[in-house]
Amino acid sequence: MPPKASSVLALVLLLGQGMLSSPPPSGLLEKLFQYMDLHQDEFVQTLKEWVAIESDSVQPVPRLRQEIFRMMALAADKLRHLGAGVTSVDLGSQQMPDGQSLPIPPILLAELGSDAKKPTVCFYGHLDVQPAQKADGWLTDPYMLTEVDGKLYGRGATDNKGPVLAWINAVSAFKALEQGLPVNIKFILEGMEEAGSVALEEVVRREKEHFFSRVDYIVISDNLWISQKKPALTYGTRGNCYFMVEVKCRDQDFHSGTFGGILNEPMADLVALLGSLVDSSGRILIPGIYDQMAPLTEEEKTMYENIDLDLEEYRKSSQVEKFLFDTKEELLMHLWRYPSLSIHGVEGAFDEPGTKTVIPGRVIGKFSIRLVPHMNLSVVEKQVKQHLEAVFSKRNSSNKMTVSMVLGLHPWTANISDPQYLAAKRAIKTVFGVDPDMIQDGSTIPIAKLFQTITQKSVMMLPLGAVDDGEHSQNEKINRWNYIQGSKLFAAFFLELSQQHS
Repeated sequence: MPPKASSVLALVLLLGQGMLSSPPPSGLLEKLFQYMDLHQDEFVQTLKEWVAIESDSVQPVPRLRQEIFRMMALAADKLRHLGAGVTSVDLGSQQMPDGQSLPIPPILLAELGSDAKKPTVCFYGHLDVQPAQKADGWLTDPYMLTEVDGKLYGRGATDNKGPVLAWINAVSAFKALEQGLPVNIKFILEGMEEAGSVALEEVVRREKEHFFSRVDYIVISDNLWISQKKPALTYGTRGNCYFMVEVKCRDQDFHSGTFGGILNEPMADLVALLGSLVDSSGRILIPGIYDQMAPLTEEEKTMYENIDLDLEEYRKSSQVEKFLFDTKEELLMHLWRYPSLSIHGVEGAFDEPGTKTVIPGRVIGKFSIRLVPHMNLSVVEKQVKQHLEAVFSKRNSSNKMTVSMVLGLHPWTANISDPQYLAAKRAIKTVFGVDPDMIQDGSTIPIAKLFQTITQKSVMMLPLGAVDDGEHSQNEKINRWNYIQGSKLFAAFFLELSQQHS
């Protein structure tokens, strides 16, 4: 049945405004894309309603916790309206450090379709947000979605309410056109990601043989492109191990006039220890730390060459005078492919304004190492401790030193030849007219490794947001173009995945 004259006119207007990257493909996709273009204001309105809910999981405040419950209930109703079967998993309550008990928002498990002949793809998303208030430096009310020059500003717009709704928009387009979904779809949505995904691992383990037993693929859209315009596919993230090194003389501080010059000062020891970890070129000085690193392949090198990154623009937007590396390839490899060590702070030292003449009696240095394949957590922990013990021993200090690894998260990497990566590449080419940047993420996103390890399913990270979206920052936004084209991308992905899988 041909589109109505009004639909054709609307498409012509959208093309003239640059809101479509190219004329839509023929057939079912054309109808889906037409539907999404003509209903984009409705999609934006729904995002506005979701952003208006202050679902802040970071601050342990009863009012905010109830807002998360309200957000999860709204999402559950939205999924049921699509025809999904929804289970709201009750997780009880958590005891906070201040003694109060707060209820844990439910995790939603939703299912659409159970055709054994179709692949089943599960979408993970979260509906909680980081704290935000206009006084922090927002130009608009963070909980009032505001459009300025095609940018939709609001807390959670890109992290992660926009991408969750884009997936729902894709499903709703099939439903509105009375077209059967080409894949079975599942959702797992949580409300505590920003607070460490409380109880999520427990639920995933419990549901491994139930909810996840018929899942073939898992998709996460909780990160960003490396470009403002060119889409990307993420196939790896670095791990992280966080260390505390304590140097102690006694529990009380000293007066520097009374004790200065007659004892080994803990701060001097700590500065020497921290200074021994990394040199001015960024190279980690811990012996053997690079030995476990997976070798760099020629195929990888080619991927770095093809990535869309203007180094000078990146430097200016980062407000950094000079990076350690002069080429795009070197910079990206040291962000994604090599380990890095960062020193984060010192606990116990005087850090307030003024001239307090104190010798700290006990100080704790904090640093972390971002890990890459195939680095082993226990091996890294041993190397770090041996190195710091050797440096401390040479100082002949009478103080006591202890080193502890307080956090250990493995790196994650995916198989880019997997059917869902191939399907996503083809869908991106269809919607955006270009092949995606194949990128990694220098940060640590534990959820990808968690799903991969527990379920043993294929996990893919398919970002929708542009590099300048400002997740967790003031003036977080998602471009209307990214939001609507991202909704189309998911629809195209469903169709491509059904073909790649078969």
